[in-house]
Amino acid sequence: MAWTNYQLFLAGLMLTTGSINTLSAKWADMFEAKGCGKNAELHSFSHPFLQAVGMFLGEFCCLAVFYLLLCQDRRRPIPQMNPGQSFNPLLFFPPAMCDMTATSIMYVALNMTSASSFQMLRGAVIIFTGLLSVAFLGRKLVTSQWVGILITILGLVIVGLADFVSGNRDDSHKLSDVITGDLLIIMAQIIAAVQMVLEEKFVYKHDVHPLRAVGTEGFFGFFVLSILLIPMYFIPVGSFSGNPRQVLEDALDAFCQIGHKPLIILALLGNTVSIAFFNFAGISVTKEISATTRMVLDSLRTLVIWAVSLALGWEHFHGLQVLGFLVLLLGTALYNGLHRPIMARIPCCASLAGEEEQTSEEERERLLNGDVRDQS
Repeated sequence: MAWTNYQLFLAGLMLTTGSINTLSAKWADMFEAKGCGKNAELHSFSHPFLQAVGMFLGEFCCLAVFYLLLCQDRRRPIPQMNPGQSFNPLLFFPPAMCDMTATSIMYVALNMTSASSFQMLRGAVIIFTGLLSVAFLGRKLVTSQWVGILITILGLVIVGLADFVSGNRDDSHKLSDVITGDLLIIMAQIIAAVQMVLEEKFVYKHDVHPLRAVGTEGFFGFFVLSILLIPMYFIPVGSFSGNPRQVLEDALDAFCQIGHKPLIILALLGNTVSIAFFNFAGISVTKEISATTRMVLDSLRTLVIWAVSLALGWEHFHGLQVLGFLVLLLGTALYNGLHRPIMARIPCCASLAGEEEQTSEEERERLLNGDVRDQS
């Protein structure tokens, strides 16, 4: 069925803003500027936690968009928007803290590795989400999902190997930094998977509007991480930090660098604004088209980021990355059931595809009805 102009706009908006989100964060990392003080030396803009605050500000904006849409809908003769159930906002605090931790770790890792590897390795989240869903939600994964997880692991190994082989030829990153960054991204995906499981078990069954859910998590992440910037200013971490004082985060140094090179604020605003539009577009794509389309667009985002990084000279071409991307794409497609429409057209596989679809629907209904086993 042909897409409408509005659906094409939403798909393009999601793909564009999702790509800008990672590219703008990487662009900010590549700036060099003087910090605070008359004798301050030129150094790179390495402020991952401050960047994470900006990202949560973008998510927080989704809450404002939700209430604007709700007010607009209530002015209609017949309201059409479902605001969802009333709920305790603290329900979102645990997943928000997981999101805050995972995002902060990923921004630290982005300083150490390439934007394309960063985006590709984020595909590891389906491995840990699948395993944690089985362990804590009592979910039953179908055969194709287990195969998808195994293929994703293979893809991650290939991408990691590509970074290991090409790390010595990348002038912007040391090999040890690249490997550390890749491992930090994988670690962050474990925490992100915990966040998704918490949301599925405690949040989704309460029928909360997606924009309200994203905005509420953004609210907690923004204010908690903003407060944590104060103790981070005094916590020494040695050479692990990229700022002159070698503390966990030096927000004052970041503002001084922005003052000396205002172009940095453009990269930071690009990250903040793009995450807000990306969340809005992603939710709209799921609603107006399908969740499968959203997954495909998210995978294409990795390809766009990789292509732009190559075009700008931010990284070197490596054939193993292409292979790793294709393997990761195959694993993600199998896990999310993209193979089922194809199998349904093959007579010998149609029944198997139907059984998988029925099992997935039963699992979804069971979880939404709150029928989960508490194994904690």
